[in-house]
Amino acid sequence: MRIVAKSTLKDFWEIYTDSKTGLLSWYEKMSNTDYKNPQEVISDFKGADYVGNERIVFNIAKNKFRLIVSFNYEFNACWIKFVGTHKDYDRIDAKTVENY
Repeated sequence: MRIVAKSTLKDFWEIYTDSKTGLLSWYEKMSNTDYKNPQEVISDFKGADYVGNERIVFNIAKNKFRLIVSFNYEFNACWIKFVGTHKDYDRIDAKTVENY
């Protein structure tokens, strides 16, 4: 998958250094796989949840952080819509958030 934009992840892990390993692991796995539908993504990322609007929520660092990604399977691309702490996640709507 093409991922837009890794810089969002980097900016986050520079502040929350304990998220770096999990985010890099997610990035490597995602960028080296072509997914055809949400079920394929969720089967590869245990604990991930489809929330609608072509978005999946990923648990990072044992659920300390959350990552919301929007997918376009036809174009083999995904967009990072949110990365934040679990507390930040509780304040947003996962289906509509745009680059929090």
